[in-house]
Amino acid sequence: MESEIAARVPARYGSSEVAPARATQDRIDIPEFAPSLLPSGAITPDRFLDRESSWLDFNARVLELAEDPDLYLLERVSFLSIFASNLDEFFMVRVAGLKRRIATGLAVPSAAGLSPIEQLEQIMADGYKLQQRHAAVFAENIRPALAEENIHLTTWDELDDTARAELTTLFAEKVFPILTPLAVDPAHPFPYISGLSLNLAVVVRNPVSEKELFARVKVPDQLPRLISVDGPRAGNVTGRTARFIPLEEVIAVHLDQLFPGMEVLEQHTFRVTRNEDLEVEEDDAENLLQALEKELLRRRFGPPVRLEVTTDINPSIRALLSRELGVEEDEVYGLPAPLDLRGLSVIGSIDRGELRYPKHVPHTNRDLKESETSKAANVFAAMRRRDILLHHPYDSFSTSVQAFLEQAAADPKVQAIKQTLYRTSGDSPIVDALIDAAESGKQVLALVEIKARFDEQANISWARKLEQAGVHVVYGIVGLKTHCKLSLVVRQEIDGLRRYCHIGTGNYHPRTARYYEDFGLLTANEQVGQDLSRLFNQLSGYAPKSTFKRLLVAPRSVRSGLIDRVEREIANQKAGLAARVVVKVNSIVDEAVIDALYRASQAGVKVDVIVRGICSVRPGVPGLSENITVRSVLGRFLEHSRVFAFANGGDPAVFIGSADMMHRNLDRRVETLVQLSAPEDIGYLMSLIDRYMDEGTASWHLDRDGGWTRHHKDAEGGPLSDVQSYLLASRARNRSAIRR
Repeated sequence: MESEIAARVPARYGSSEVAPARATQDRIDIPEFAPSLLPSGAITPDRFLDRESSWLDFNARVLELAEDPDLYLLERVSFLSIFASNLDEFFMVRVAGLKRRIATGLAVPSAAGLSPIEQLEQIMADGYKLQQRHAAVFAENIRPALAEENIHLTTWDELDDTARAELTTLFAEKVFPILTPLAVDPAHPFPYISGLSLNLAVVVRNPVSEKELFARVKVPDQLPRLISVDGPRAGNVTGRTARFIPLEEVIAVHLDQLFPGMEVLEQHTFRVTRNEDLEVEEDDAENLLQALEKELLRRRFGPPVRLEVTTDINPSIRALLSRELGVEEDEVYGLPAPLDLRGLSVIGSIDRGELRYPKHVPHTNRDLKESETSKAANVFAAMRRRDILLHHPYDSFSTSVQAFLEQAAADPKVQAIKQTLYRTSGDSPIVDALIDAAESGKQVLALVEIKARFDEQANISWARKLEQAGVHVVYGIVGLKTHCKLSLVVRQEIDGLRRYCHIGTGNYHPRTARYYEDFGLLTANEQVGQDLSRLFNQLSGYAPKSTFKRLLVAPRSVRSGLIDRVEREIANQKAGLAARVVVKVNSIVDEAVIDALYRASQAGVKVDVIVRGICSVRPGVPGLSENITVRSVLGRFLEHSRVFAFANGGDPAVFIGSADMMHRNLDRRVETLVQLSAPEDIGYLMSLIDRYMDEGTASWHLDRDGGWTRHHKDAEGGPLSDVQSYLLASRARNRSAIRR
């Protein structure tokens, strides 16, 4: 498939204080969206499920894992924390976006036919129900189950005198010095409340004037949200009591020290969620990095979209907060204490082996082992022998991708390294390898996406670190995020320069590689190397007429290339040849792609969709999608890989890459998909897909009305097969064990 990036007028940028970085350069022509048409009578918005409601359904599936008594207890606690974090982001981005559209008068209905107001009303009500259910799961199920294991979320009144004395000392030494009470009176306006901060609304009385006053105390987020009463390691010992108390409760019982001479009448916790999606006008920015830094400062001052208060709050205090923060009544969520259950991650991280999944040690991919020693191999020699398909976290990231880049940095024969970085850790060995390579005189290019949502500040920090080491840092292309996962190493060998490549579905992030399920391809294939060279030249310079042979590249050819493949399956079905379409993604909402799947279904093609999160496909509708089956798998690892497979008349074609089927991925990001060539790798993925779709595999099933039903028990009540557990076991034996 061909793809080309058309250059427009280059943006103008000044020099950076720590340049030689290059800022955004070319603009990619973004093709206008033209919806595919279905046969007459099927053109109705209700053929799509609403994306916002679908996202809430996804988080409900996460909550179901927390509710499952058959799961390890501390894993259930972690799922509660993950649910809370997910929902925060949903409000900060999706709810905020809908409110912005309503405020600006953009009443264009969604693909599902709902107006922004209808969407907002629906998700606000559904979101509140989910939060109430979330709080109930903790209070009625998880908290009592933790107590049975001698892990307690305690209150001040439940503590003995010794524990209280120790906490009072801790408060005086580590908490009190950083607290700042803010009064509200004619001389002190209502203070700014930062997004996601936990706060105490305090009412005090002057004993002389008898006047009641309001004050706000912010619970410092640089301290642990839950304080271990019995020491940091108490929870790690089976049978030993481990008590945790919320930081806000410790502050509350010591409020008299913050307001000496005043009577503390009452205090209540509350929390505000704000619009924290960034908007950077790249065309007008003199320097993208500096513009983004300014926008990060403004993020804290976004308009509020949700106010959480405890159910026992004084109605007058609730009204005051609503009025001063400018939130409507339907944006106020009354919930039982404690608020912000993200803090449960402290308990979820307790090292009690019997209460969590057995420890997983990733195995070195068999193609990267020295056969006689089982030690990590020379990655370049292994790549010359064959393409290597990696499957993380079952295959070790450190002995594959990380080793590839570290060996490249240390190898004197390596001339150049080119790398995209979307998200990575602050202490990333990937970044260290690039720095080592640059300092040893190699040509090193890092294409850093500093607009990666909620990682912007971290990315700016290590982008500057790379620049200072002499790495050529490029910040991408105007109007697009660079989301593709690519590494290119150029090495001098006896017969000339050879290119070694890695193309992945996940970020170059060593920590998340331990629990994100992703694929990656290590290859020395000449054609793939040429494609990556052309793409990197587009991203760092001017190369508008480049074409690709093994890659599909968004925003030009991912959507059109996949739809073309679907149309081939339709033709194969009509010709009596093998026909099937498989899509495994995080999210699928793109109307053109979904309509292509509907056309395939109408032609009799079997379509299997495996989606972790948002899904706008409506399966099983007679005459439209009766041949489409949708499954969702959630569990120990976060299903993150993107796979697109086609029966192709009996010669399967399989692609892996970075693109989800969303407008932002297909129109506003640079994404890549690579076609696999090794029959063994293609067979592995097709067999793996069959296991995901098998009726004996635990998963959620989507029905035509948008309802998700969990299937994890057989007819006798026994557990169905867990695909992730199966892969862990099969890796311990042999990768070929997955083949049937």
